[in-house]
Amino acid sequence: MTADEDVLWAAIEGDEAFRNELRRVLRDELEMTARDFAKESGLGESTIYKRLSGDRHPNLATLRRVVTAVQEIIGSKRGRFVALIVARSVTEDLAPELEALGLGDLELREYPAFNLEEAIIQGVRAEREGALALVCAPIVSTTIERILHIPVATIQPRESVLRAIALAASKVRN
Repeated sequence: MTADEDVLWAAIEGDEAFRNELRRVLRDELEMTARDFAKESGLGESTIYKRLSGDRHPNLATLRRVVTAVQEIIGSKRGRFVALIVARSVTEDLAPELEALGLGDLELREYPAFNLEEAIIQGVRAEREGALALVCAPIVSTTIERILHIPVATIQPRESVLRAIALAASKVRN
């Protein structure tokens, strides 16, 4: 599970579990003090300190803001990236073309997958790691779109399909 999910599940478990988990996430995952988290999240310092000390129980609005802040902070620490699910590394071969796309501060991260199940798992992993969008093959894109909450773009392998058909035809003729 991700840090935001850990906080959410702990809140469902109870107030003490929420306090302990929020304390752990701040310390271990975000590497922040309560004061820094309050500043980053836009929540008042006293709100955070009262939740951590047990003086107040988290209401739903505060819980949502805490979970959203954890998600955003983790995402910003990991960097802004688009995930690419592929069977083999392709970005090295595409370096000049990728540079021409002008992705700016967006990074491209590859997630290797060699079958449908792995592709789905890698899609979920990419989203959990903070991917802003995902690129994958058509055979898996419709399934992944139903599971993920980020935009999914489908690879349209027209040229490679045409080359493969030509190669297969030449092998049959020989």
